[in-house]
Amino acid sequence: MLGEVFIGMKIEDVKTITVVGAGTMGHGIAELAAMAGYKVYLADIAQEILDKALEKIKWSLQKLYQKGMLRDSVDTVMSRITPVVNLGPDKNYTEAFAQALSETDVMIEAIIERIDIKKMLFAYADKHTPSHAILATNTSSLPITEIASATGRPEKVVGMHFFNPPPLMPLVEVIKGEKTSDETVDLIVALAKKMGKQAVIVKKDVPGFIVNRILARFLNEACWTVVRGGATVEEVDATVRYTMGFPMGAFELADYSGIDVFYYVFTAVSERGFKVNPCPLFKEKFDAKEYGMKSGKGFYTYPAPGKYARPDIPKDKAGKVNPAKLIAPAVNEAAWLLENDVATKEDIDKAVKLGLGWPKGVFEFADEYGIDTIVAALEELYKETGFDEYKPQPLLLKMKEEGLLGRKTGKGFYEYGTAEEKQMETLIIRIEEPIAWIILNRPKKLNALSPKLLKELAIALDELEEDDRVRAVILTGKGRAFSAGADVTAFMGVTPFKAAIFSKRFQELTLKMQLYSKPIIVAINGYALGGGLEIAMSGDIRIAAEGAMLGQPEINLGFIPGAGGTQRLPRLIPRGRALELIFTGDMIPVSEAVKLGLVDRVVPPERLEQEARSLAIKIAEKPPLALMAAKYSVNFGLESNIWAGLALESTYFGLLFSTDDVVEGVTAFLEKRKPKFKGQ
Repeated sequence: MLGEVFIGMKIEDVKTITVVGAGTMGHGIAELAAMAGYKVYLADIAQEILDKALEKIKWSLQKLYQKGMLRDSVDTVMSRITPVVNLGPDKNYTEAFAQALSETDVMIEAIIERIDIKKMLFAYADKHTPSHAILATNTSSLPITEIASATGRPEKVVGMHFFNPPPLMPLVEVIKGEKTSDETVDLIVALAKKMGKQAVIVKKDVPGFIVNRILARFLNEACWTVVRGGATVEEVDATVRYTMGFPMGAFELADYSGIDVFYYVFTAVSERGFKVNPCPLFKEKFDAKEYGMKSGKGFYTYPAPGKYARPDIPKDKAGKVNPAKLIAPAVNEAAWLLENDVATKEDIDKAVKLGLGWPKGVFEFADEYGIDTIVAALEELYKETGFDEYKPQPLLLKMKEEGLLGRKTGKGFYEYGTAEEKQMETLIIRIEEPIAWIILNRPKKLNALSPKLLKELAIALDELEEDDRVRAVILTGKGRAFSAGADVTAFMGVTPFKAAIFSKRFQELTLKMQLYSKPIIVAINGYALGGGLEIAMSGDIRIAAEGAMLGQPEINLGFIPGAGGTQRLPRLIPRGRALELIFTGDMIPVSEAVKLGLVDRVVPPERLEQEARSLAIKIAEKPPLALMAAKYSVNFGLESNIWAGLALESTYFGLLFSTDDVVEGVTAFLEKRKPKFKGQ
């Protein structure tokens, strides 16, 4: 076959794959190729290494077979793999290796990350593989162009970067060198698909490609946040894990993957021109040989070297760090990649979701937090440090200037439909599909509740309940207060009978909120007093800004709460404390309210809108019918006995199985994709 010319080789022409390097990545790649039906040569420098690799492949295949994830038998797949010792005692390549290369259609190199050794291998492969063969490298940090320079076929040299462990991780980065042809890229993308992977194309040979560049920015910022005294390691990781929804905290991930691995990657990409001011903690851990799980100690301590136990990170430590500030440098890096045509925005987002397990793409996070928020965070970091990597990319500045701020304006990196705003006399209704805001708009009177405001609030809730675009509602107040209570001036001269009617209608409004078919998040800014607190207690989840004050001060004016305060308050907090607040009319700070359970989450004032929006969007992505069923099961169940509550739960549980959303949810789970629920 040597010397035979294949013009326009197609994926159907690929029959034999040679994987060079049988270590952690190499044996996993060989396993994938064999599972896809290819004849595979697996080469390494010693028979012992190959024997261990084959044992690991067989163990992995057996696990996959037991789970029903293997199409062929274990023995059939194993029969496709032929081990080859590629170096002799004289350190020269063996004849057996040359013979394997002569039959190769695609070589995938997964050896040590040293450019000199890789170039030597590629020069040898260039001489011994057929002219149609494609030579791919699994490098995570070295330049494809320089590796290709050792060959006479740079157009057929390409990066094919798998993620660890290859059989389980769904992503492959396909990287073009300066001379890599589009045909080569297309074939490797098709090969990745045949192996059951999803590929993203890195159109330029930049250090770190997509995933490692973005991850480097994120980990570095998490680390600097600790060094600057902004938070502890646990507080950062709690925010990353619980608030942002990442599968692991930043330091938890570093420990799990190996601090030494990240240190080497940081060093390699920095040497290739990736501008970064590395956080000193990683070097300190590296020098101390505290590599994480593999050494038994890193940022956390483990039972024994190599024995993993997930760090116990308390959930109550979440929220001490601004997630937008943590992710802003990663967004900035992603914007650079997009602006410099390294990859498409879709591939960049796919890369972090599949390669890092992020629940959303980096651009999706940016749109959710707001481009203006991201730019402000970067400018603040640049002012604090003077580090050039914090300077906002021109693309971000342009988007901010043009008002392309993300979900809040209906368009950012993605389009979300036109953001609509409707002004009523006492309210503002803003729709940011799939969520909506109802904003109490009497700021000069601290959003005091008047009969007009209550009437408009009921109308607004009805309108949004009928709007299929809206899956969750956020209720908040404009200015310095959520609502400081009833507008006493509007009730001067009211007779006792009319006061009772008002109370009943107010109660109907709060019951409407509890019976609402969509989740209601209450974002409490400033005061939530009297009727304002009664409205807040009728929502499903309460997020409050630091400095907020809550209370039922009606007793000070000679009456009692009249919109459910005497009933809901003791259902949310201990009876004695509820009576004390009602009897004294005292206000309590939000720090006490969250301990009592009156408030679910407390955030800095400048992050209230961001946190409420993020939570609402997360909830809005869930199946609407299931959300309604869950809300009703909880609310009705709490107001009845456990037998009635359990009966209601089982009824809803059964009914949901007749919905299209359940079919979509199960199908998406099996297909390993994000479900798209329609509320049907």
